[in-house]
Amino acid sequence: MLPRATKLIKIQLLILFLLAGCARLKQCAYEGFTRDQWQQRDRVIESLQIRPGDRVADIGSGGGYFVFALAKAVGPDGKVYAVDIDTEMNDLVAQQAKKEGVGNVEVILAKPDDPLLPSPGFDLIFTSNTYHHIDNRVNYLTNLRKYLRPNGRIAIIEFDRRGWLDGLWQHYTPSEFIKREMEQAGYRLQSEFDFLDRQSFLIFAPNQPAQGPTTAPSN
Repeated sequence: MLPRATKLIKIQLLILFLLAGCARLKQCAYEGFTRDQWQQRDRVIESLQIRPGDRVADIGSGGGYFVFALAKAVGPDGKVYAVDIDTEMNDLVAQQAKKEGVGNVEVILAKPDDPLLPSPGFDLIFTSNTYHHIDNRVNYLTNLRKYLRPNGRIAIIEFDRRGWLDGLWQHYTPSEFIKREMEQAGYRLQSEFDFLDRQSFLIFAPNQPAQGPTTAPSN
């Protein structure tokens, strides 16, 4: 028979393996196996027009699908905060950042009603496929304004009614709802992109002197 200490070590290793496996399974559930085909991550990043040195928050960052692309865009002088309420997903992002030597990513364990961003001064607050999870959205979005720099923006990618599975589970928000709630929270529509075939992609800025929104054509 194995010594008691050896048994305990094996049990601990098995538990760690199972926990890691659960986190990976959860990540797959969030991201699916075909996300690269419909999410168009590179085109999304290009459309955001991020500048080297920018400070970006990814709210609802999950397993980091956009985090490391954002980190590459801001460069070594910029910073990306991966913000989520799920400890397991945050741990995956932190582990990947450490493994790949990405030094400009920081993980934040948020509250459901507060992203707990460290301080004002963000150039971009980004969120993808998370909007429908937020409660009391007008209050939440109003609170985000204090974190933005004067020229800061909020980018929202959200499922709409075109995805039948998303509609079945009610994991979507019509773009007209987003626009109305953002207006109530004190923002104006700055840009709207239509190249995603199952999501809306909207960029907002805090209210300033009137300026019409721009619509980016699909190619």
